[in-house]
Amino acid sequence: MTPFPDRAQVVVIGAGIVGNSVVHHLARLGWRDILLVDKGPLPDPGGSTGHASNFVFPVDHSREITQLTADSSRQYAELGTLTTCGGIEVARTPERVQELHRRMSSARAWGIDAELITAGEVAEKVPFLDPTVVLRGFWTPSVAVVDPLRAGELMRERATAAGALTVSAMTEVLAVDTDDGRVTRVRTDRGDVDTEYVVVACGVWSPRIAALAGAAIPLTPAVHQMIDVGPIAELAATGREIAFPIVRDMDPLMYERQSGADLEIGSYAHRPILCEPDDIPSLAAAALSPTQLPFTPDDFDPQMEAALELFHPVLDRPDAGIRHAINGLLSLTPDGHPLLGETPEVRGLWSAAAVWIKEGPGVGRLIAEWMTEGAPEIDAAASDIARFAPHERTRHHVRARASEGFNKTYGITHPREQWSSDRGVRRSPFHEREVALGAEFFEVAGWERPQWYASNAPLVAELGVADRPHEWDARWWSPIINAEHLAMRRGAAMIDLSAFSQFDVRGPGALAYVQHLTVAQMDRPAGRVIYTPVLGPDGGFRSDLTVVRLGDRHFRVVTGGSDGARDLAWFRRHLPGDGSVSLTDVTSAVGTLGLWGPRARDVLAAVTDDDVSDAAFPFATGRTITIGSIPVLALRLSYVGELGWELHAPFECGLRLWDAIAEAGAPHGLVPAGIGVYGATARMEKGYRLVGHELDAEHGPVEAGLALPGLKSQDFVGKAAYTKAREGEPEATLCTLTLDDTSRFPQGGEPVLTPDGARITDRRGRPSFVTSAGAGPSLGTYLLMAYLPPWHAVEGTGLLVEYLGERYPVTVARAGRTPLFDPDDTRMR
Repeated sequence: MTPFPDRAQVVVIGAGIVGNSVVHHLARLGWRDILLVDKGPLPDPGGSTGHASNFVFPVDHSREITQLTADSSRQYAELGTLTTCGGIEVARTPERVQELHRRMSSARAWGIDAELITAGEVAEKVPFLDPTVVLRGFWTPSVAVVDPLRAGELMRERATAAGALTVSAMTEVLAVDTDDGRVTRVRTDRGDVDTEYVVVACGVWSPRIAALAGAAIPLTPAVHQMIDVGPIAELAATGREIAFPIVRDMDPLMYERQSGADLEIGSYAHRPILCEPDDIPSLAAAALSPTQLPFTPDDFDPQMEAALELFHPVLDRPDAGIRHAINGLLSLTPDGHPLLGETPEVRGLWSAAAVWIKEGPGVGRLIAEWMTEGAPEIDAAASDIARFAPHERTRHHVRARASEGFNKTYGITHPREQWSSDRGVRRSPFHEREVALGAEFFEVAGWERPQWYASNAPLVAELGVADRPHEWDARWWSPIINAEHLAMRRGAAMIDLSAFSQFDVRGPGALAYVQHLTVAQMDRPAGRVIYTPVLGPDGGFRSDLTVVRLGDRHFRVVTGGSDGARDLAWFRRHLPGDGSVSLTDVTSAVGTLGLWGPRARDVLAAVTDDDVSDAAFPFATGRTITIGSIPVLALRLSYVGELGWELHAPFECGLRLWDAIAEAGAPHGLVPAGIGVYGATARMEKGYRLVGHELDAEHGPVEAGLALPGLKSQDFVGKAAYTKAREGEPEATLCTLTLDDTSRFPQGGEPVLTPDGARITDRRGRPSFVTSAGAGPSLGTYLLMAYLPPWHAVEGTGLLVEYLGERYPVTVARAGRTPLFDPDDTRMR
């Protein structure tokens, strides 16, 4: 047995496909003294890698997941462990046919070869299937099966040959020591190892290992049932492990694939069956392996009936029986995405968990790049483990959302679809009034935020707002949003912004600290409100946010509710070690109400004795005023393109603030408006960018049109890359497009095509797709945003957008930052 080291540069826990990929790529990037440990034997230590159905379907509506899958496929192929067989997702219902059209659009957007085929063509490719059950099929030629165990062996061999890796199987981790919030040591039953980095890549056991260090990896083990039925003569006659395309029978939430002489059938339709990491049997106690639990046939019986409907020509035979059946364990997270990156609780403790076989090698490369260079090539924001608020990392929340999400694995999920489980965790101080007004609540980071108000329904007819005739376009939407928008433009609106995340930065080092993390100049007088991008080391967006200087040593950071947890982790990660700066999350102490519209000043002046005239209270400034008896931090800025303020009050005073503004606003046409106005219609009309949509790690301020006029002398994260981008020509420009045919309404993520239907990419290979979509009620049109290469980013250019199988003409209405609505910004200033 290899001698066990007492020191390692990094310890990777878990020798499944993810852990093996991590050590391979760390070694490739120059890391040495890498220790890989697993409590099981090699090559199959007993985790999900050893039993999971090892197929790779490359298309996902998520660009990040598609990129990880495509990268993984390339790596499997390079290792010689990939067998291409093709795959078909079949539709039994008209609703699923529509979803296949949507998947076709995603395939075109991300550059994956695919096509929709007829039921007859499905039967030609899979001749033992009953085509009368099928309406259409989504054919992807690059679907493949892989050998993740052999791939892992080869990866370990390469890292070992480079002199970088020590492998220790049959080694159990007993403790992970920390000091001052950093990893220092891993204790095992073979000895202790001093280290500064630990990567937790042990799948369903990951929460238990993270807890040893005082961190949370919010996933739960869950059962996925699989059976093998055989022998089937037609399959055995091929003499191959797989000779026919894999079938995803999407409506009953199942898949079927050849496995030698058998047909493997897997299901995501049974009841959610969750278990605890500590309840997974040991190697000695497991009948097959720790992650292959005893099969529960009653859960599978309805799925077997569905399989018989489609595959009765080969399954409905007396000589075909169940030859293998398991309740296999996989990892589920609260939102269905992986858990990647450094944990927010412990420095040096990295998560590479909740990863499917199809994404494993890509995740290994991503983690290695992230640890080495500070940022990965693929934007991992949607998978960043730091994305969760504290309550979202609890066992209760994880299990609630995992139970709800399991049956959505093959489900049809609308882009705006809301979760129903574990709701009402965080409520603004205005919640009581909002419920009374018939608010339709959407959730972000646990906050219940009104999207629109039923009380405004009469405005729809009054203002002549049209409905959307197609159900998919109108799902999780209301014409009331457009009516609230128009009411704000003519009078005023009050918008609940209490979901904003807010941090106080104080101390003698506060100025230098915020300078280091932001692009904009922070050395401004107290009372200045400063918009700024926040960049990663490679110059791509980490965030964009507002900073208010409240004193010489005091700043307030205000960022979006959906970005707050990641932003807080980023700011905490960069705190100086000398104690010169304190960072306090004050989100739950502040209730925030937005007040905007041409009559906003009249409303505010009616409730305060402070001078709120333009001369006394100019744009981009903030100060404390008094509304009644409530001290309010008023910030004059706008994300909706209208005159107005954000009003930040003590949380316990929020209800009184709401009532004061509502009463004063009644004579001025004030309405409550939802986030449908703030985050969509009004934002889109002004061309304002949104993190996670227009602003991502693959684009920087120059391409987004957010480069600032000057470059500050102080250093900041991403400055070198930002400076280089300023000196050159952008490879892409963020544009606003108008939809020329408004019979349908794209939702976002659709490919932007040339007039002859060709896919558009820039010189870096990045595709053009719709980053945001929404109505422009004041403009009488429907708006889309997309990055376009310079030769297409020309105002007046005609292009196409593909949506649900049809192509619609669009026009480049604006290239760059200048808004379509009120281009001179006179209304808000």
